[in-house]
Amino acid sequence: MSNQLLKVSLSPHVHSGNSVHKEMYGVIYAMIPALLVSFIFFGLGAVRVTLIAVASAVVFEYLIQKYLIKGSNTIVDGSAVITGILLAFNVPSNLPCWIIIIGSLVSIGVAKMSFGGLGQNPFNPALVGRVFMLISFPVQMTSWPKPSFMNFSLVDAETAATPLAIVKEGIKNGESLTDLMSQIPTWTQMFIGEMGGSMGEISAIALLLGGLYMIWKKIITWHIPVSMLGTMVLFSGALYLVSPEQFVNPLFHLLTGGALLGAIFMATDMVTSPMTKTGMLIYGIGIGFITIAIRVFGAYPEGVSFAILVMNAFVPLINTYFKPKRFGEVKKNG
Repeated sequence: MSNQLLKVSLSPHVHSGNSVHKEMYGVIYAMIPALLVSFIFFGLGAVRVTLIAVASAVVFEYLIQKYLIKGSNTIVDGSAVITGILLAFNVPSNLPCWIIIIGSLVSIGVAKMSFGGLGQNPFNPALVGRVFMLISFPVQMTSWPKPSFMNFSLVDAETAATPLAIVKEGIKNGESLTDLMSQIPTWTQMFIGEMGGSMGEISAIALLLGGLYMIWKKIITWHIPVSMLGTMVLFSGALYLVSPEQFVNPLFHLLTGGALLGAIFMATDMVTSPMTKTGMLIYGIGIGFITIAIRVFGAYPEGVSFAILVMNAFVPLINTYFKPKRFGEVKKNG
């Protein structure tokens, strides 16, 4: 008689092979192209910011878990590393070290661990840290180094305004949009990343490569990026058709600021985004609409971070009204 015992356990009985560790490191691999472009155009400053952001995020998560929460150690799952890289992606490459460390503390300690850790935070941790730094240190957070190919200096002596800031300030001062467009980088430069801005948002091609990789690996789906970017195109396109001399064309909005970074890497965060495809579409539409509204009618030239955080707050409501179908559920007639 066999000594093997029949073990009965709860479902699921078939495992997909996915894990938190695998998903998180898949996201990290997808961010490598944008990370390399930031190193190419911002040099050692970008390397410094990335190392400090990642190291401080991991250290804070470890210390909080060990001495405050006293739970299991999760720093090896990759989530803290992602938060650190995304935080670095959302700041200038010349940001002082102490501000980066404060941003990591807010991202990990306030936005993530205070809610119980991974899977329980309602807001994207990196964006909470970024917005906190923007409000607390507006001068340092809006001082953008001028990109320089293969710049290996730690000191960024020359700064330049972002294309969004140039257009926003120029229109406010009554300048012609035609003249303003001549002051910003060319479409090709914006596509490859040769323009001022946060470290990880400058290169459209690098971000798109990362997004395609994650869709291929089924880490994310197309619903949030397409609905968000599509809404930005429709909203800004309608404004452009009404008054081309007052509003810029949709392509400008897609290639500048944090549009692609937000759509691909931050709005798609599986913890803070809706569960269903319908919910994802509504969520993405909301982010795209709020982003253009802030950019065009608000005080800030950029609006992606604020838009994502606002829609993060609506995710529980979206999930309530758009729930996934229960296994075995039968649709009632009548």
